[in-house]
Amino acid sequence: MARWILDKNDVDAMLIGFGIYGTGGGGDPEWGRKIIENDFNKGRVYNIIDPEDVEDDAFVCSGGIMGSVKALEYMSYDEIVESWEKEFILMKAFREMEKIKGRKIDYIIPFEAGGLNTPVIMTLAARMGIPVINADAVGRSAPETQMTSFIGHGISLNPMPLVDNKGNTIVVMNANDSTYADEIGRFVVTKGGGMGGNAHYAMSGAELKKSCIPGAISNSIRIGKLIIEAQRKGIDPVAEFVEKEKGLKLFEGVVTEVVGEDKGGFYLTNVTLDGANDFVSKKAKLVIKNEVMAVWVDGEIKSIFPDLVCMFYTESGIGVMSSGIKEGMKISLVGLPCHDRLRYCMKTEAGKKAFGGARYGYPELEYVPFEQLNK
Repeated sequence: MARWILDKNDVDAMLIGFGIYGTGGGGDPEWGRKIIENDFNKGRVYNIIDPEDVEDDAFVCSGGIMGSVKALEYMSYDEIVESWEKEFILMKAFREMEKIKGRKIDYIIPFEAGGLNTPVIMTLAARMGIPVINADAVGRSAPETQMTSFIGHGISLNPMPLVDNKGNTIVVMNANDSTYADEIGRFVVTKGGGMGGNAHYAMSGAELKKSCIPGAISNSIRIGKLIIEAQRKGIDPVAEFVEKEKGLKLFEGVVTEVVGEDKGGFYLTNVTLDGANDFVSKKAKLVIKNEVMAVWVDGEIKSIFPDLVCMFYTESGIGVMSSGIKEGMKISLVGLPCHDRLRYCMKTEAGKKAFGGARYGYPELEYVPFEQLNK
């Protein structure tokens, strides 16, 4: 499929997939559902294009909603979606980017695969009358704006227009540090109602094709259908995911401790689990910065960001949001390697700084591929 229109019958599967690829963050899929239902009710159409079919000279831009998953948890989804009919902060940010660049945007690519941040880009594209690209910048969700495949391929985050929930607008035009724009953005969002919309990574179609992670929408639909079919058949959805997606089950257990805080625009959490079934008598520790950053089992590191640790409700196979983790919950953790374009990024100085363990409180952690940690 080079170009297609999102089928209403695929929405449930897509949202389940976004919730899994969100690795704990990316926004609540139920918010994504409100966005999509509102758009369908108003006759909006989601035109989707695969990255390889974007013209080399096209003007492409990324962006999304910036905010803490914990702060967003207390907002009324219905009220926010309704307010966007009057003033859509993300639209304002993208129009600002067009003014800066002196050119209309041809295509929009989601920053990440997630329950809110992919649908919000899909509604933006529909409102602007342009296609959304079936790809993203991480192949999962990520907590900071510089954490993308783009940055390791020489594509600048700046300029970055940002409009917060109170209507304040700033533009980070230049920065000598890849983390600067995100840190400024978090400050603005924290002061401006807990949420903002930003536009970033202005690029050409040729740059897009060498740097993006393809399949954000189609892959989410595929794995969502896999989970739905497993539920229908009454078979273990997590085991089905592991088999079909060639993942590795890192842990299964019960949450025994959750220590978290909302800090600097992020929800930081340390989670401890006691093992069950094949993992009985074992313990796991998760470090979460909106999304899962690292996992240890019995003190041995098993996964380091940006490799994926997908969190499932053990019985249903639905993705777990980090803000909803509570003691007593039964959770399964499945590891997947990140895309080769992110692996390439992790070999660059820009990538090492952008994704490094210092960004989530573990400066001693250096990236080691998932497969090497689990030989």
